[in-house]
Amino acid sequence: MNFSEVFKLSSLLCKFSPDGKYLASCVQYRLIVRDVNNLQILQLYTCLDQIQYIEWSSDSLFILCAMYKRGIVQVWSLEQPDWHCKIDEGSAGLVASCWSPDGRHILNTTEFYLRITVWSLCTKSVSYIKYPKACQNGIAFTKDGRYMALAERRDCKDFISLFVCSDWQLLRHFDTETQDLSGIEWAPNGCVLAVWDTCLEYKILLYSLDGRLLSTYSAYEWSLGIKSVAWSPSSQFLAIGSYDEKVRILNHVTWKKITEFEHPATIANPKIIVYKEMEKSPRVETESLAFPPARAQASSLFSTQSKYDISQVPVSLQYVKPVADRANPRIGIGMLAFSPDNCFLATKNDNIPNAIWIWDVQKLKLFVVLEQLYAVQLFQWDPHQPRLAICTGNSKVYLWSPAGCVSVQVPMEGDFQVLSLCWHSSGDSMALLSKDNFCMCYLEREEVK
Repeated sequence: MNFSEVFKLSSLLCKFSPDGKYLASCVQYRLIVRDVNNLQILQLYTCLDQIQYIEWSSDSLFILCAMYKRGIVQVWSLEQPDWHCKIDEGSAGLVASCWSPDGRHILNTTEFYLRITVWSLCTKSVSYIKYPKACQNGIAFTKDGRYMALAERRDCKDFISLFVCSDWQLLRHFDTETQDLSGIEWAPNGCVLAVWDTCLEYKILLYSLDGRLLSTYSAYEWSLGIKSVAWSPSSQFLAIGSYDEKVRILNHVTWKKITEFEHPATIANPKIIVYKEMEKSPRVETESLAFPPARAQASSLFSTQSKYDISQVPVSLQYVKPVADRANPRIGIGMLAFSPDNCFLATKNDNIPNAIWIWDVQKLKLFVVLEQLYAVQLFQWDPHQPRLAICTGNSKVYLWSPAGCVSVQVPMEGDFQVLSLCWHSSGDSMALLSKDNFCMCYLEREEVK
């Protein structure tokens, strides 16, 4: 692995362009666009206020910067640096902004979710969509960019509207059998829309493109329900993580449960490999030690190295008892993601925060458990192969693949704590993000194969 120098960053705002040629990052009110290959600055844009959100258009020609506090969105062009666009929502305010799949329309959600404004960059026309639902995942586009599903709330009932993205015509409008809809997500093939209910009720509904209810699934009643949802890339499986510390897998033929994955605090099965991260102090050659030590030498002196050991089962994982009388308790499956080849599913149980569970999807059983020294902040699959990158808020990045796993110290001066990461679309590099900085991590070609 090789690492670039460190660059300044604000609010973890750092994104690769969809075509993989550019890297955009924000430093307060400045937007910096770099060439991915040499990290040279190509464009420097100055916004009107501190940037709170950025998003590339699908064709990588435009980039959107949202300043929610000011109710403003600014759009910049890479081809024509002098061209820019400013969208001001005025007194209506702004809570969310995103591109449409064609990269020529912007959807702004106003404060209190009163409406969604659709702005056209080409014709400068404006359309309005009323009654959007105030929820985390209320807008979903099909992967081919043809259709948009929108969750709506009117007259104390939940509805879904399906729009054709080319002309924003309403295709279907139907009510959902939910108490308080929490999120929606299309299957990758764009044929099925998953709709799930509030965490107070375990209920997931599956609708076809023409609005027919294909199936309803509920695992239990009278307890906290669904916490996370993920489709497999092939659209064959739907994984549902819930507050009872289990993942249930539905199949795409009957939409019935084919298995459930439990996350107990003790691993007793001898067939399961448990990788445990162990700290080891660095060896120092005292003869070659200068005093006072050079800065690079000093940072390596006080940084603890780590490696993975294979633990003997049974293994007891560090379990955190959730606080029962608080909202959003840290319990249940908060993160889950399928590998790009559909072979593995990675999950995290929030009350065993230091562990990642990797399941073999073909055999439908647990394959590997990784036990980290610190709580897992984020994990993300390589876009091309079953390789998982993990960060835990310390100065290391971790990689797992079926061949094994590795812990790598980020060789930076000072305190570079990796809070987030994002893969380049090629899978041969990634950006590591800390509170105030970011750096690039390049994987050797031999490792990439």
